[in-house]
Amino acid sequence: MFKSIFTNSFGILFSRILGFARDLLTASILGANIYSDIFFIAFKLPNLFRRIFAEGAFTQSFLPAFTRSKHKAVFSVHVFLVFLGIILLMTLAVNLFPALAAKVIALGFDAQTVQMAAPYVAINFFYLPLIFAVTFLSTFLQYKNHFATTAFATGLLNIALIIALLLARDGSDETVVLYLSYGVVLGGFAQLFVHLLAIRGLNLHRLLSGGIRYYGRKAARIREETRRFTREFFPAVWGNSTAQIAAFLDTWLASFLSAGVISYLYYANRVFQLPLALFAIATSIALFPRISRHLKHDNEAQAHAMLAKAFWFLLYLLSFSAVGGIVLAAEITQLLFERGAFTADNTAATALILQMYLIGLIPFGLGKLFSLWLYAQRRQGEAAKIATWSLGTNVLLSLALIAPLGGAGLALASSLGGTVALAATLRAVGRAHVSAIIRPKNGLRWLFAVALFTLAVLAFKELLHAYI
Repeated sequence: MFKSIFTNSFGILFSRILGFARDLLTASILGANIYSDIFFIAFKLPNLFRRIFAEGAFTQSFLPAFTRSKHKAVFSVHVFLVFLGIILLMTLAVNLFPALAAKVIALGFDAQTVQMAAPYVAINFFYLPLIFAVTFLSTFLQYKNHFATTAFATGLLNIALIIALLLARDGSDETVVLYLSYGVVLGGFAQLFVHLLAIRGLNLHRLLSGGIRYYGRKAARIREETRRFTREFFPAVWGNSTAQIAAFLDTWLASFLSAGVISYLYYANRVFQLPLALFAIATSIALFPRISRHLKHDNEAQAHAMLAKAFWFLLYLLSFSAVGGIVLAAEITQLLFERGAFTADNTAATALILQMYLIGLIPFGLGKLFSLWLYAQRRQGEAAKIATWSLGTNVLLSLALIAPLGGAGLALASSLGGTVALAATLRAVGRAHVSAIIRPKNGLRWLFAVALFTLAVLAFKELLHAYI
């Protein structure tokens, strides 16, 4: 289990290092202004669907259904064709009406800014069908316990964007945004290519070609499996997408605030997503196929033991990351972004938002872990109800906090919504399971370790300011 976790973590770290290099260049070249806001808006919608598919709903619904299917090849091809067809229709609609799509994403933009954003929204949306194909193929790789390709392939998107920035750095802001938009699409093609190579290397292409060959003959045999997958998928979409929808709502509400706030939220969320992806998402990706198999074979004790190990592993890492990030938010933001067009005022605004996001790091990370238990047991409906409570809390608090706190209020509302989701998920998992994992003796050790780490980080901050 830990080998798979570390493989995912190293791949994510590789990608995030490249991502920070990309963000550093973006902040230096574009800064935090209307053009950076336009690009982040243009990439927001396909990125929203990418995170839903790649990190949640599709994999956590498809993998258990695929594992139990009696006609795996035909079932897989059917699901792929149906979803790809829907996504291609969505892409066509966005390209026919790009201004409408831009207005939906950023309702607070005026008419002129919407028209400026529209062509970039259309270009960026071509990334969605590509990343769906990548996600579909990565699910097969996970089934074979192969995680490296998917973990490292995300870096290809960042490499494409870095190249785009370097090529356009001497051009106008409009040129930079245009190059970035085409870089997104080229990054999607690169990710798809390496996944196709991995599928062929593991001989999984034979399964897919067999599904295509026998699709017409055996399609009727998978009707019940397809119906059950569809019933489970849509609650899973809702259950897995609340964090992404909340981020989408943050952008929507921030478009009513001053120029640059969307960019502050983006940069802060990028830093927040590093420990979340490096630890929580990497762990959940590695753990989910194993827990699904154990529960399929009625081996609940083994599945529970894996969940307990992962819980303490995550709790320590997320706690240290949250404490370090909150205490050193300004220093981290300054180190990563404050250069070129990104000023000290931009740093202060971004750091405050980062602190508000980090309040929710532990709830979001642990919620991701415990939700695996529900999805592996095919309890997507319960997960969807939990998501509804979480999103409702987020919306109400966002509306209440945006006036007094601005962008920081939106980030704080997101963290509090994640806390509500964790509490409800623990209740759904069951008191017996949770009590067996969270023992008081281990909890005291954790509190002592966090206290010591907090003192160490505060001392480091004082030392840092004394010598700089």
